[in-house]
Amino acid sequence: VFQFMAKCECHFVNGTEKVRYLERQFYNRMEHVRFDSDLGRYEGFTPHGECNARQWNSNPDWMENKRTSVDWLCRHNYRVFAPFSVERR
Repeated sequence: VFQFMAKCECHFVNGTEKVRYLERQFYNRMEHVRFDSDLGRYEGFTPHGECNARQWNSNPDWMENKRTSVDWLCRHNYRVFAPFSVERR
């Protein structure tokens, strides 16, 4: 049995002043590829993940979309996320 799972995370520091977007992909409970907006590229952790990371990193249109995810996904939805994640302590 195999399982694929993808997680997209927005990490907020001091409101929307410092925002980090992470996209993590797992296969068989092992993280195989990750996009980190602080790095601005994909990182592969398995042979298949490294192959995917090279392919995606070499596509300028795809990478532009991922690099701007901080703005169009995280900062745009901050008012929705904040009451459940940021203000809860």
